[in-house]
Amino acid sequence: MEATVLTPVQQHLLKMFAFDDSEARLEEVKRVLMQHFSHKLDQCLDELWDNGTLNQEKLDSLRGTHIRTAVLGKQ
Repeated sequence: MEATVLTPVQQHLLKMFAFDDSEARLEEVKRVLMQHFSHKLDQCLDELWDNGTLNQEKLDSLRGTHIRTAVLGKQ
């Protein structure tokens, strides 16, 4: 069996939360991480919009497309 190597981020989180296993803390961490990555996604999308990579016409063409299905079908 292969050993799993934890990333530095995973190791840090394990150490940080080793003594607090409450559901409330878990929900708080999930919320904070979701907000953080949502903000990063918004920034990336704004950049794509500002440089013209993404526009309303392209968004309209994606409407109704099952992106995951389309991507999986190409593998």
